[in-house]
Amino acid sequence: MLKKWIAIGALLGTSMAQAYMPQSGTWVVTSELNGKPGRGLAIDVQNQTLVMQMYAYDASGNATFYLTSGAYKNNQYSGTLNKYRGGRYLGSSERIGQDNGNDGVVSMRFESGTKGYIKFPGEAEKEISRFSFGYDKSPQSLFGMWLFTPLGTSNPRSDVVYLEKQSAASNYGTGFVYTADNRFGCENVTSGPNAGLVVCIKFNIADRVEQVYYFDYKVNDGEGFTGTSAATATNLLIVRRLTTSNDDGTGITFKSAENTAPADLDALRNAFEAVVAEPIEQ
Repeated sequence: MLKKWIAIGALLGTSMAQAYMPQSGTWVVTSELNGKPGRGLAIDVQNQTLVMQMYAYDASGNATFYLTSGAYKNNQYSGTLNKYRGGRYLGSSERIGQDNGNDGVVSMRFESGTKGYIKFPGEAEKEISRFSFGYDKSPQSLFGMWLFTPLGTSNPRSDVVYLEKQSAASNYGTGFVYTADNRFGCENVTSGPNAGLVVCIKFNIADRVEQVYYFDYKVNDGEGFTGTSAATATNLLIVRRLTTSNDDGTGITFKSAENTAPADLDALRNAFEAVVAEPIEQ
C-alpha cells in the first residue's frame, strides 16, 4: 500500500506520500488507553501552525493544564510545554490566567494523519493516536451521508450517497449497508486481501459495477483508492462523512442520491463479493 501512495504522489507531482497534517481532535497516548481517567491531548493544525492542549497531573496528583504552539514542518513539531495558573474558575468573576513557566520541551512526529509519536519532558518517546470513540466496525457505523471524491483521474466526479439500509454480512465483513435504490453498497471488511478497509461499489443502471472504493477512515474523514475494479483502483480517494445515522450534519450537507429504479440487491451483493475477493494491485 505504501508503494502505491509513493507512486501516485510522484504521478501527481506532489509530496502526498510524505507530508501529513494530523487530524484535528482528541488524541491519546496509545499505550495508556484503558478506559480510565488519564492524559489526553487536543491537537489542531491550521496551515503550518500546530496547537496542542494537554490535560495531565502534577507530582501531587493535581490536574494540570498545558499548552504548546508553534511551527509544524516536515511532519514534526517541537516547543515548550507551558503551564498557567490563576485563571477563571466555574462561577468566578473575570480572571485572567497567568503564565506559570513550563516543564520543558515536548516534541512530536507523525507518520500519518492519525498516528504519531510524542516525547514529553523526562519521558521516553511514546506512540499517540487519534481517539475514535463514536464509531466501531459495526454496519451501523456506516449509516449516513458520505462524499467520495477521486483525485488524479480524467473524470473526477464525486459521489454523494446516503447509506440507510442493511442486510446480512457478505462473506468478508460485518454487515452490508446500501442506498435506498440498491445501487451503492459498503461494508467494513474483516477478512480476505482487503481486511481492515471499508469497501464500496457503485452499480450503474444496467446493474453492472461502475466504480469501486477502498478506504480507511477515522471519525468523519477517510482516504484510499478508487477505480472501476480492484486492478484499476489506482486513483487517490478522499472520503468525508457528511451526516451521522441520525442525520446530524458534520459540516456542509448535500442532498442524497438521485432517485432511480432500484437495482437487484442479490446482484449488488454478488458483485461486491467478487470485488472484495480480488486484491488491490500493490
